[in-house]
Amino acid sequence: MRRLLPDSVFGRLFGLVTLALVASHLIAAALLVFIAPPAFRGPPPRFEGSDMRPPEARQDGQPPGPRGGDGAEPRPFDPDGPPRALPGAPLGLWVGLTIQFIAVTLAAGIGARMIARPIQQLANAAARLGDNLNSPPVAEQGPEEARQAARVFNHMQNRIRAQLEERERFLAAVSHDLRTPLTRMKLRIEAPVDEENRGRLREDIAEMAAMLDATLGYLRGEAHSEPWQLLDVQALADSVAEDAREHGAEVEVRGTARPIQGQPTALRRCLDNLVDNAVRYGQRATIVLDDQPTQLVVEVRDQGPGIPENRIAQVMEPFVRLEGSRNRNSGGVGLGLSIARDAARRNGGELVLRNAAEGGLIARLALPRQS
Repeated sequence: MRRLLPDSVFGRLFGLVTLALVASHLIAAALLVFIAPPAFRGPPPRFEGSDMRPPEARQDGQPPGPRGGDGAEPRPFDPDGPPRALPGAPLGLWVGLTIQFIAVTLAAGIGARMIARPIQQLANAAARLGDNLNSPPVAEQGPEEARQAARVFNHMQNRIRAQLEERERFLAAVSHDLRTPLTRMKLRIEAPVDEENRGRLREDIAEMAAMLDATLGYLRGEAHSEPWQLLDVQALADSVAEDAREHGAEVEVRGTARPIQGQPTALRRCLDNLVDNAVRYGQRATIVLDDQPTQLVVEVRDQGPGIPENRIAQVMEPFVRLEGSRNRNSGGVGLGLSIARDAARRNGGELVLRNAAEGGLIARLALPRQS
């Protein structure tokens, strides 16, 4: 039965009702065949001597009756005469109909319960989620629609939990990073104020402002819902490279790309951060466009020292800064790659980092083309 019908609420309910109807009809037919009286099976019997003619058609004033009157001879059976009235419905028919009604009623009750159970489970899970984000996930069981609803609900719960945890990490990271410049400013205020101290205070203030601006920009970008539109990625890459060259960076664009559906502001910010990251740590950047039938691949390559393999996944997290050439003293607060990754995901794509065989880092942005 599962091979003939889809594993869904409709398929299960349809199969159950069909099975109940078939079974009830078979039972009713069996009752009619084996329990119904003989008078009900076959053509209705006729009495040969019956006289069902109207009174004006009778002779000698014979009263109606099976013999036509006292002493009347039996009349031959007339096949063209009016048939005898059928007897009432036999007991077997009523029993069969009753069984059919009970079977259909039970099937409807079981089917309604099958439909209501996943909805009730989702309602209970939503009630638990409001009180405790760490409540257990909904069991992915039942028909396909119920499993899909449970899967979507569990994904939503994980996303909410991840966002709240990320907010907590942001607060902890910002509060920790702000302590250092605030402590330096406190010490310098106690020292004699001269031009050198003023310059250092200005640097600390600028560092704090940059850190807060980057954090607020990251949070604002996550909360911002930008409409999708047809975007000329080729022109976007040329514009990003031109802006970087105006600030003295060495950036070039290779390849071509057709327009794609996406969020222009988010993609612009993603490419800006990738190019800025490549120029800061790899001296120069190359934007490579690879237009494929099902996706658009944009690679930003640099000639820097790369990233240790065991820290590639870690560097994508907010406020993560590597030692050596990729540390805080080189600029940035550790949000550039996180912003780029989130912008890629909002556009349905994915950002992956890998070290090039000839040296340097390659940031690969893959954007799917909408069918």
